[in-house]
Amino acid sequence: MGALRLLPLLAGGLAAYAAVALWVRVQQRRLIYHPRPAADPSGRLALMVNGTRVMVSHRPHPGPCALIYFGGNAEDVSVTRAELAALLPDTALYLLHYRGYGGSDGSPNERSLRADAEALHALVARRHPSVIVVGRSLGTGPAVHVAASRPVVQLVLLVPFDSLLAVARRALAWLPVDLLLQDRWDAAAEAPQVRAPTRIVAAERDAVVPPEHAVALHRAFREGLAEMVVDPEIAHTTPISLSRSMREALLRAASSACPASPRTQPR
Repeated sequence: MGALRLLPLLAGGLAAYAAVALWVRVQQRRLIYHPRPAADPSGRLALMVNGTRVMVSHRPHPGPCALIYFGGNAEDVSVTRAELAALLPDTALYLLHYRGYGGSDGSPNERSLRADAEALHALVARRHPSVIVVGRSLGTGPAVHVAASRPVVQLVLLVPFDSLLAVARRALAWLPVDLLLQDRWDAAAEAPQVRAPTRIVAAERDAVVPPEHAVALHRAFREGLAEMVVDPEIAHTTPISLSRSMREALLRAASSACPASPRTQPR
């Protein structure tokens, strides 16, 4: 009889667990993507991708070198543009506002963001023969995808992950995320196809994407292609302007891609 009394409690617990799992399945993109408006809407390009208008924060500069930037899941890349413009005055800048972010139409999902990243690379490559690709956090996914499938001269990854699924497994170990997650952003699976020299900066104090994920990603690249720094002084959201290791990685990438650039030392 005692066991029978526990059955309603067990059934209630299972129902609650199933309800949480269903909620995560339905709401997962709201958990992954946190759209932000553009604080600085000036100097933007509109890119049409399969009928959807996607905005790009742009800093034009004549010459062969350009940098494409894919930001984090809650990042306003119009603010990041100002940081990169001060750091890399001799490089054209193209920073993608994901769908639903910064005036871009539509809603974000992995399939659409991959298409947007490819379209942006096609635009930039027509204008500049030397293309650097940078991805931060969530931007690891589109950055590695572009570098694995398109010609780029340098790849820089800031506080990256091996896959979004791996991060979710760690954060939500009590849920069957392998069955629930739709947008997996498996950068480690695409890393072996990358041929561009790659620089990885991980944050030792990263509570969002622990540095073990960056280590796993680093191992996925071809031997000798990627170098990694684990910075003990930065966290996941440390701005580029406050991180010497991030600035150094970006400057070294720009110097290698564009040897004529006069600025090669981080400030």
